[in-house]
Amino acid sequence: MRSFDAIYRGLIEEGGLRPDPAQQALLPEFERLREALAEPVRKKLFRKTPEPPKGLYLWGGVGRGKSMLMDLLVEHLGDIPARRVHFHAFMQEIHAKMHAVRKTGAEDAIAPVAAEVAASVRLLAFDEMQITDITDAMIVGRLFQGLFEDGVSVVATSNRVPQDLYKDGLNRDLFLPFIALIEDRMKVIELASPTDYRQDRLGGQQVYFTPANAQARREMNAVWEDLAGGPGAPLVLRVKGRDVELPAFRNGVARTSFHDLCGKPLGAGDYLALAEAVKVLLLDDIPSLSRDNFNQAKRFVTLIDALYEARVRLICSAAAKPEMLYLEGEGSFEFERTASRLREMQSDGWGQ
Repeated sequence: MRSFDAIYRGLIEEGGLRPDPAQQALLPEFERLREALAEPVRKKLFRKTPEPPKGLYLWGGVGRGKSMLMDLLVEHLGDIPARRVHFHAFMQEIHAKMHAVRKTGAEDAIAPVAAEVAASVRLLAFDEMQITDITDAMIVGRLFQGLFEDGVSVVATSNRVPQDLYKDGLNRDLFLPFIALIEDRMKVIELASPTDYRQDRLGGQQVYFTPANAQARREMNAVWEDLAGGPGAPLVLRVKGRDVELPAFRNGVARTSFHDLCGKPLGAGDYLALAEAVKVLLLDDIPSLSRDNFNQAKRFVTLIDALYEARVRLICSAAAKPEMLYLEGEGSFEFERTASRLREMQSDGWGQ
């Protein structure tokens, strides 16, 4: 089996990667983990499952290659059973499984769910680990403890150092043992690359397409393929007990339509959760705005504010240029600030 260093150098020679010392420094950790996971698990009667190899918690800025490196690891584990999944999607699955277990009358729904997950993998790889929902915050500690006890190693990427997970969240003191668990069972490593590769790919490219016609759709499709690198899967965000679904999500990039986000009764909390979960948003088919769709226009203003404050990169197709989107009706004057933000968000380097 080729070493990760050889795999990485091969990708550079093929033109798929540029040499990055910060990324290359992680490759020995991948070798360590693969070699350790390849060792057979020697379970003994009446004894606990041996402690799994220490996993990895990779954190750092947007576009530094964390997801790419995690994919590189998972794709070259050979026969070692592993699964790569976005953290939000995984937690959705866990809640569904726990709901099914509770229907059987079981008092403890977490332990059997953790055991079921652990039975199928030696390694779980989570992209974009972040905790924004108190329900998730209250169960991840016991869930991960169960996974570790059943011999599962965990690799995760995040934009946050562990100590900043669920920062300022409700009842955060109850969450702190989970942070300690991460620091005990996973090597915490910052991917301190100076280069934002995602921003590099967008540098100089058009990110606002108008009018929203068939040509704009083709351009948006091309941007998606370049940034996401393949087909997306739905991402469901749980916000205050209800679900907000993004139809396509992959590698931190989400795609949805104006109608999906602004034609439905969503609010600031929903858009803040979205801005926390994605790094790039492709938004299709922004219509002309007026008194006829005033509620949708208000939601759009709130959405842009959330994306702007979180420095999420926005790529969109629209019926008109920002300054021409909302020309008459209540709220058109206030929309000038939104138009200004839309224009600023098109500039090279925005979002860094």
